[in-house]
Amino acid sequence: MSHWIDLIMESPVGWMSMLVIFATCGIVGYIIWMFWTKSAQPEQ
Repeated sequence: MSHWIDLIMESPVGWMSMLVIFATCGIVGYIIWMFWTKSAQPEQ
């Protein structure tokens, strides 16, 4: 596991892939949160 982290930290491609993964998770989480709040609003 530590070798995999070292490999990511050393290469710019690893940094880019990490940024892409975090950005994707953030966008998906935001979309789910928007749908969650919109579906919860009419019930009240």
